[in-house]
Amino acid sequence: MLIDDKELTARLRQVKTIAVVGASDKPGRPVDRVGRYLIEAGYTVIPVHPKRGAIWGLPAYASLADVPGPIDLIDLFRAPENCPAHAAETVALSPPPALFWMQSGIDSPEARAILAASPVQVVADRCLMVDHRRLLGNGK
Repeated sequence: MLIDDKELTARLRQVKTIAVVGASDKPGRPVDRVGRYLIEAGYTVIPVHPKRGAIWGLPAYASLADVPGPIDLIDLFRAPENCPAHAAETVALSPPPALFWMQSGIDSPEARAILAASPVQVVADRCLMVDHRRLLGNGK
């Protein structure tokens, strides 16, 4: 289901914690720009990467299941073929996040199907940073 700007704005205002799956602090990469933007916007950002211990000076976790505490939004920077596995991880989280966000150029019908019966709203092929700036400016 397509989420409209009014609903998306309301949901983004409620978000406090964002897990960035596929996080990387390599300069010039989109994930690095978006991750740093989210940190500067005041969110608690949790990098998720299976082989890194820290990213952006923050502790990184190998999987969503390893993240201590609730996650409000999952921001995916992974290829579409990896998204169903992350959707399955998301369904297992308690409490569930409000949003499962697949970044620009990323969509997965399989991930959508996995999340369809859950309360998690799916956003696909959109940049979280671009939408955040457009709808909320620099702050929450």
